[in-house]
Amino acid sequence: MADFLETRSDKRERAFLVGVQTQKMAAGEGAELLSELTELVENLRMTVARSTLVNLRAPNPATLLGSGKTEELIELAKADHADVIVFDEELSPAQQRNWEKLSGLVVIDRQEVILEIFADRAHTREAVLQVALARMEYSLPRLTRAWTHLSRQRGKGALGGEGETQLEQDRRIVADRIVHLKKELATVVKQRGTQRQRRLRVPVPTAAIVGYTNAGKSSLLNRLTGAHVLAEDKLFATLDPTTRQLQLPNRQKLLVTDTVGFIRRLPHGLVEAFKATLEEVIVADFLIHVIDVTNANFAHHHATTLSVLEELGATGQTIVTVFNKDDAADETMRAHARHLAADGFFVSAHTGTGVEALQGRFAELIAHEFGSVELFVPHSRYDIIAKLHALGHIQSEEQRDDGVAIHGRFPISQSALFAPFVVTH
Repeated sequence: MADFLETRSDKRERAFLVGVQTQKMAAGEGAELLSELTELVENLRMTVARSTLVNLRAPNPATLLGSGKTEELIELAKADHADVIVFDEELSPAQQRNWEKLSGLVVIDRQEVILEIFADRAHTREAVLQVALARMEYSLPRLTRAWTHLSRQRGKGALGGEGETQLEQDRRIVADRIVHLKKELATVVKQRGTQRQRRLRVPVPTAAIVGYTNAGKSSLLNRLTGAHVLAEDKLFATLDPTTRQLQLPNRQKLLVTDTVGFIRRLPHGLVEAFKATLEEVIVADFLIHVIDVTNANFAHHHATTLSVLEELGATGQTIVTVFNKDDAADETMRAHARHLAADGFFVSAHTGTGVEALQGRFAELIAHEFGSVELFVPHSRYDIIAKLHALGHIQSEEQRDDGVAIHGRFPISQSALFAPFVVTH
C-alpha cells in the first residue's frame, strides 16, 4: 500500500468502496460503516468513485463475496475507472491476493486504510515506531501479495521474480525488523515512563481525554488549559499524547492528557501497538470521555470507546462523560444524550459554554483522593515541609514566628505523615 500511495503525487486516485451488511450486524450498521469508510479514504486524498453495500449471508473463503457478486463489482470498478478497490470488511491475505488477481487492480481493506492514515499523522518517535510495527505485522502474511503488487506497479526489473527463495528472505527481513522495532519501542517507552515518574514525584492529579476520533478532544484541551494543541476537523488529527496543566477555579492543579481518537474496527495490531501511548489512560486518576453530540452515530461512538477502554484494561476508571459541540445541538440530540449518560456534561469547546461546571466536577473528584487540609509545621520540621511539597499541592504557605502555616491538598494515603500537624478549629 505504501508503494501504491507513492504513485499518487500527481493525481487523486479513484477508489471503489465495498461495504458489507451481515446478518449479525444491526440494521443499517453496514451503511454507517461504509459512510465512515468514505471519510477515511478521503483522508488519504483519494476520490471516491462509487460506494456500494453488499448483503452478505455467508463469507466465501476465497473472495469473501460470491463469484457472481465479485465479477459484478469488478466490472463496476473498471467502468468507474477505479484505481483501487477498498473493502470495509477485513480481508484475509488470500482473499486480497485473489481479488487483485481477478481485477488487475490494487485491493485494500479498512485496516490498511487506517494504518496509512496513522502513518501519515505520526510525528513523535514513539508514534512513528508504533505505526511502523503495526504495518510490519500486518504486511508479514501478505508478502506474496506485496511482490505481485510491486511487479505490477513498477515492472519486475531489478526486483527479479517471485521465487520462493526471495520471499523467504523477505520474510526474514520483515521478522527481524519487527524484533528491532519492538526493542527500540521498549526503549522509548521506558524513557517516557521515567519522564512520567519525574512528573509524578509531585503527585498532581491526572486526567486523560478519550473519545471517538474527531469528537473535539484537542479543542476541549485547548479550551480547558489555554494550550494551542493541533485541533483539525479531520480523523486522527493527532496521534501523539499531549499533556497540559490546568488550574481549576479552586487553585487545584490538574494534568490533562489528550489521547489518540478511537474508531470502530480499529485494527487490533494498532490497539496493541498503541497500548504504550494509551498507558496514560490506565494511570490517570479519571477519564474525560468526549462525545460529539451532533454526530448522528454518537451512541455507536460511545460504545466503541468503552470497548477499546475495556481492551486496554481501563474499565475500572472513573469516567466523566462530556457531550461536546453543544452550541450546534438541538433538544432532540440532547435528549438522546441524556438517555445515554444521564450524568453527562454538555459543553462547547468552541464557545466555552458548560466548561465551568465541568471544572467543578473535576474538583469534586480530586477532593475524594486529595483531601484539603490546613497544617502548621514548626520551623524545626522543615523536613516535613519538603516532603509535603513533593507529595501534594501546597496552595498557600505563610511564614510565622513559630512555624509555617500551610493550606493544601495531599493524598489521603499519606495522612500519617501530616496528621500530627493538622490544624483543628
